Amino acid sequence: MPAVPLMLRTGRAASARPTAPGAPLVDRFGRVHRDLRISLTDRCSLRCTYCMPEQGNEWLARTSILSTDEIVRVARLAAVSGITTFRLTGGEPLLRADIVDVVRRIAAIAGPDGPVEVALTTNGIRLGEVLPDLIDAGLDRLNISIDTLDRDRFRELTRRDRLDDVVEGIAAASASGLRPLKLNAVAMRGVNDHELVDLVAFALDHGAEMRFIEQMPLDAGHTWDRARMVTRDEILSALSERWSLEPVPGRGGAPAERFLLDGGPAAVGVIASVTAPFCGACDRLRLTADGQLRNCLFSNDEYDLMPLLRAGADDVALDALLHDCIAGKLPGHAIDDPSFLQPARGMNAIGG
Repeated sequence: MPAVPLMLRTGRAASARPTAPGAPLVDRFGRVHRDLRISLTDRCSLRCTYCMPEQGNEWLARTSILSTDEIVRVARLAAVSGITTFRLTGGEPLLRADIVDVVRRIAAIAGPDGPVEVALTTNGIRLGEVLPDLIDAGLDRLNISIDTLDRDRFRELTRRDRLDDVVEGIAAASASGLRPLKLNAVAMRGVNDHELVDLVAFALDHGAEMRFIEQMPLDAGHTWDRARMVTRDEILSALSERWSLEPVPGRGGAPAERFLLDGGPAAVGVIASVTAPFCGACDRLRLTADGQLRNCLFSNDEYDLMPLLRAGADDVALDALLHDCIAGKLPGHAIDDPSFLQPARGMNAIGG
């Protein structure tokens, strides 16, 4: 096997600790990692204003994108070390031609605790077309993004007139019986903050749970403005005018804080990464479409798996880099710290 140095994307060498595959992915703060989010592509069928520019996007070269074999190899190693949930993201993961094969092969993986769970985050376009095959391949859970129910506003926000396609995808997911089904919306001042109640009602009509996300500094154009962000407290205040909200205990490492609506069983979730960060319980690791490991959504360091994968490195070397990535994880993202620097990559390139 060729000797391949373990390198950070920033150019700093990672410490190649002699880790035998199978050691739990535990960071310096005792957080055990169970969730790996895999971006399948940086491309998307929408151009959401809070994510990327309409024009001038520089897409990853196809030769730099992880192959299905490479994705599955990393996933198997991660499962051996205790990863139990794999979430496939993008960009828009349904743009990947072999998406069904990716789901099938990851769903066939088993770790120490048994078969892994495969989830997918999508904008819903193409979902009606491929959902039966995805379910047959072993897909367990779905998250679908929908920020507004207003056609004109959807077109302005996404720069595409595709609301009907998204709603069709949600309807297909609802009819499939795949549960839990979650709908995601980024709450934005002056854009959709007056639709929060309507979005929850829409989700309930489709047997889904609505989750509102505070807008985060992850846009490719670096135009994030905290003043436009609708906060967790503002979201809950708006919803409490329609429903009584009862906190759901036992959140664990889940990103969403959940609240029962009028005593349940229906609930709503709020992901408040900015005003109420949940870093202390974070159990997530990310793999970008071009093979970069990230231990935090907001990290400016990446751990490059690609040289190892394409130079014939063995599993011990790959496993060592997985553990080095976890070992380098900070206690939190420090968005509110004056020293915070927004990641160079936008959300579409990082992956949810």
